Amino acid sequence: MIYISNSADDTVRIASEFAKKLNKGDVITLDGDLGAGKTAFTRGIARGMGITDVVVSPTFTIVNEYRHGDVPLMHFDVYRLDNPDDLYDIGWDEYAGGDGVCIVEWSVLMPECFYMPHYKVNITKDMSKGEDYRCISIEYSEGNR
Repeated sequence: MIYISNSADDTVRIASEFAKKLNKGDVITLDGDLGAGKTAFTRGIARGMGITDVVVSPTFTIVNEYRHGDVPLMHFDVYRLDNPDDLYDIGWDEYAGGDGVCIVEWSVLMPECFYMPHYKVNITKDMSKGEDYRCISIEYSEGNR
């Protein structure tokens, strides 16, 4: 599916609607340039899951857990990790497919970690169409087993 966003509010709304499809154990890989709206998309997922916590980027903490909803949301940012072992060292195997939904920003840096079925979300900017224009693609992947 392809969605067009012309504001951060649009991105949150699109993600909130998408969240209605999610179930416990789902994994979402989320990629796009710096400032593309990855955290805004995650904010929308949280809203759609009924989570009222303030969602912030886990750039320096690697993972933020939001457990104030019916289903927990785990928000990862692997940008600062050196290698896939770092992700596994913080318990990726326990998170993925667990009792919550996992969102991983910058998954393109560690594609070998996403061998399980997952949703692939990519957000691209096109400045020729406006400063706030975003194209959001969402597809389901069977993984690379």
